[in-house]
Amino acid sequence: MRAPVVCLAALALGGPFAQAQTVTPDLFSPSRTTQVAPPDSPLRRTAAELADPLNDPRLRDRDGRAPSRVGQVPSYGLPAASGASTSGYDSLNRRRQQPKYYPAQAKPKPPPGPGSPPPAPLPRNLAGQLRLSIPPSESANKSPMPPAMAGTIVGQPPRKRLRIDDDPFGAVGDYAGSFLIKSAVELSAGYETNPGRLSVQQGSPTYVIAPEFLAVSNWERHALVADLRGSFTGYTQNLTPNADGTPLSAPLDVDRPNFIGHIDGRLDVTRDTRLLGQARLLVSTDNPGSPNVQTGLARYPIYTTVGGTFGVDQNFNRLQVSAGATVDRTDYQWSRLTDGSSSSNDDRNFNQYGGVARVSYEVNPAVKPFVEIEGDSRVHDLRLDRSGFARDSSGGYAKAGTSFEFSRLLFGEASIGYAARNYQDPRLNRLEGLLTTASLTWTATPLTTARFYSDTQLGETTLPGTSGVLARTYTVEVDHDFRRWLTAIGRFTYGTLDYQGDDRLDRIYSLSGDLIYKMTRSLWIKGTVRHDILDSSSPGSSSQSTVMLLGVRVQN
Repeated sequence: MRAPVVCLAALALGGPFAQAQTVTPDLFSPSRTTQVAPPDSPLRRTAAELADPLNDPRLRDRDGRAPSRVGQVPSYGLPAASGASTSGYDSLNRRRQQPKYYPAQAKPKPPPGPGSPPPAPLPRNLAGQLRLSIPPSESANKSPMPPAMAGTIVGQPPRKRLRIDDDPFGAVGDYAGSFLIKSAVELSAGYETNPGRLSVQQGSPTYVIAPEFLAVSNWERHALVADLRGSFTGYTQNLTPNADGTPLSAPLDVDRPNFIGHIDGRLDVTRDTRLLGQARLLVSTDNPGSPNVQTGLARYPIYTTVGGTFGVDQNFNRLQVSAGATVDRTDYQWSRLTDGSSSSNDDRNFNQYGGVARVSYEVNPAVKPFVEIEGDSRVHDLRLDRSGFARDSSGGYAKAGTSFEFSRLLFGEASIGYAARNYQDPRLNRLEGLLTTASLTWTATPLTTARFYSDTQLGETTLPGTSGVLARTYTVEVDHDFRRWLTAIGRFTYGTLDYQGDDRLDRIYSLSGDLIYKMTRSLWIKGTVRHDILDSSSPGSSSQSTVMLLGVRVQN
């Protein structure tokens, strides 16, 4: 009975000094500072904090023992959607929880999906450091882009990116039906120190007119290409005759034309069978300083070579076989002499009939070796020439090589072989020699390109007792772009002219440099300096000449 009596006495004595305590769940908390908390206490927990599952008292009992699994049926596997995150796939089709952000908090951008372009790089200054801000000049006063061009219209297919223009100042051309036509003309004027390639130099002002025409078909099948290029080199004054009355080794009028044109066609019969054809025309004169030039000429006689080729090209998987027949006609004008008379050149006119075959095999897309064989016969209009020699002959060549392409940095074709020609006249020796041909392009840097050309030809001659001339030329060319609109071209050519049956051997050296200023796609300014050297074993036949030209090129 003592305990109840003591409690009643305490209540009676406390009276108004006693205050009631608020019983909350904090009363049973193990923390002493929260057992008794007034309702207006700022340390009192809110209802939201009490509902937080992390404040569950069961989680605070770390020393408690885990329930026993003895006698319990084990469960295997993972429950549905146990591994799904807020942005992953939920098999229970539950609504994803969106993250909440504070007011004015920067919201991160969603990650780019498949096919999305990479994010734009952050702006940096010249030192490579990140820029803190973008100046308004980069975005001010810029007209808005139409939605159709920007590709922001809903449902609009993505715009196809344009290919980078390799030659931003090249000719664009015009379309005429299904043909792309490009044309150009170069007009140059300057001075040449020795246009006649005389041992005693005689200079003259010069001008050059060089038109070009190119037409390419744009057909799904078949193809037709016409490439026509010509030039006319004129001089404002004629050469001066010798004071002693002896004739010059060069004409008094040294103007000369030059034209090279060919039209190539391809007819696709099937996927692996194609018919090929070519029509070609060459208009030119003898080169200055050549022994074929007659003494006492008033001007150079012009000759034309017209011909064609017809053949077939067949593919057998990686094996390609090509064969064709060729026919050409060479015709010379009569020579006009300084005394007013004329001399016939009918003994230099001839017809050439022949055939060519080529077999190649594609080892891989970058390497394609080949073997090529050609044979022809030349029949002159006159059986005997002006010196009494029968110039009819037959010959050909055989060569082997490969075409290659290594990532567009080094590509081209190179071959080596043997060429020979036998003449009907037994007094004329066999014309023969090593055959080297090459056409290589090397892109050393994006601004520098180097090219190498090599060629070998068996030509006719009018020298008595001489079978012919074996001509070899080697050319190295380097192009460098200081700017997209400023290009420099350096070129060096070395050649040999071996007149077999005669002791004459001519060596040719040519060094030239071009500087091209591309004002627009249609107008270029071009300057050229070239120095030519002819070193001949024949006494009095060596010469030198320097050409300086300045002109414009108009193209479309």
